[in-house]
Amino acid sequence: MADARPASKRWEEMEIDGLVKIFKELNMIEMAPVSQVCRSWRLACADPLLWRILDLGRMKSNFIPTRASPFVWVDDRISSMIFHFDLYMKDEHLNYIADRCPHLRRLVLPAWNRITRTGICQAIRRWEELESLTMPTIQYPPYIMEEISRSCKNFSQLKIMGSFDVNFASSIHSNLPTLKVLSVRCSRLSKEALLFILDRMENLEVLNISHCLIVEGPASSSKRIMRELDAAILGKASRLREFAYCLDQLCVCCRRMNVDEGLMRWYRYEDWFWRKDEVSSLDLGDHGKLFDDWCVNQVCG
Repeated sequence: MADARPASKRWEEMEIDGLVKIFKELNMIEMAPVSQVCRSWRLACADPLLWRILDLGRMKSNFIPTRASPFVWVDDRISSMIFHFDLYMKDEHLNYIADRCPHLRRLVLPAWNRITRTGICQAIRRWEELESLTMPTIQYPPYIMEEISRSCKNFSQLKIMGSFDVNFASSIHSNLPTLKVLSVRCSRLSKEALLFILDRMENLEVLNISHCLIVEGPASSSKRIMRELDAAILGKASRLREFAYCLDQLCVCCRRMNVDEGLMRWYRYEDWFWRKDEVSSLDLGDHGKLFDDWCVNQVCG
């Protein structure tokens, strides 16, 4: 009796659309050898749907400068660009990307870089559609906030990696009063800055201060570390749609913040650690997919 079961297809005979759905689960580094398997797989790997989000978060330079230009293939279909926190980056690299990706909506910048004030401002001017930025702490934040305010009318999400004081909070309030989402997780956070944000940022809906080292006291005196949030802070935060915090001394992240004295040394820890965030739209665990889902919900809602 003849076997009525349909003949199974070989991998290289699969439909391109099916291959694209499978390859969407791979990151850029995993994609490289896949594209060399056969012609159909190479065609699937070239599908624009796979390159809308360019995640370079697993490529790091370990602070070693190189004369070679670390440029990658980019074009105007890319909407999200993610860099590793310790990637060596300069103005020329950022502006190369800005020229070729004018429709960028999300940018995750390195936490250690050589980008100048002029370089970042020139790039932001090209990104009129920018909605979300993850950036390192800088000594003088107003110029970036001012440029975002002028150029990026749909900007709604900001994540700071480093320290966050009242000057930074004041700059955000002055230039980005309609900000919806703010994360300062694993940062050295002053109580004054926290109260400023809760009191002044009336349009803020989501705030993440998880694993922060919260310090209080005037600058001229020794700082006292808060071990728990007081009733005043919790009361002010109750108006938010989402308020994430953790000061648990049994928490691994909180212990790391204490050991590092409020300035997280990300290079000491797991390579995925810096990518995490309690706010789903800022978490990089799924190559930015959650950010896109958040954007869809905002539009549909």
